[in-house]
Amino acid sequence: MNTDVPIWEKYTLTIEEASKYFRIGENKLRKLAEENPSAGWLILNGNRIQIKRKHFEKIIDGLDAI
Repeated sequence: MNTDVPIWEKYTLTIEEASKYFRIGENKLRKLAEENPSAGWLILNGNRIQIKRKHFEKIIDGLDAI
C-alpha cells in the first residue's frame, strides 16, 4: 500500500520537490533560499532547506518573473 502524500498536499517541500512542483530550477531555488534566509516561506532544518508550499505559492502568484 502506497501512503505517500501527494506533493500538492504537503506543507513543506524539499528543493527537489519544489523545483518540480513550481517548475523552477533547483539552483534558482537554492539561490533564493540562501539570499533570503529569514523569508516567511522558508524553513531551515540544519543545512536542509524546506519550502512552505502555500506561502511560496502566494509569493509566486504576485510575480511576473523570477
